[in-house]
Amino acid sequence: MRDYELILIISPEVADEELGAIVDRVTQFITERNGIISSVEQWGKKRLAYPIKHFTEGNYVLVNCRFRSTLSKELEARLHIAEEIIRHLLIRLDS
Repeated sequence: MRDYELILIISPEVADEELGAIVDRVTQFITERNGIISSVEQWGKKRLAYPIKHFTEGNYVLVNCRFRSTLSKELEARLHIAEEIIRHLLIRLDS
């Protein structure tokens, strides 16, 4: 198992109640596949450096987690499909 840092930028049009549900779906996806969630930090709505899908701001969420490296491609494919997630970045942390 390896440590990962996942940063999500979620559409600013998503309501606060739905934001928690989206984050829960992502964390549940990881835990159902024997991954471990270390922490989840919601940074709130921030201005984007450049427009993404015609949005100038987005809700930032940082998820620190631990899972098998084989899960990373499946997770990224799932995040790519999600319409509410306008951008994501998965970083493997070297220990």
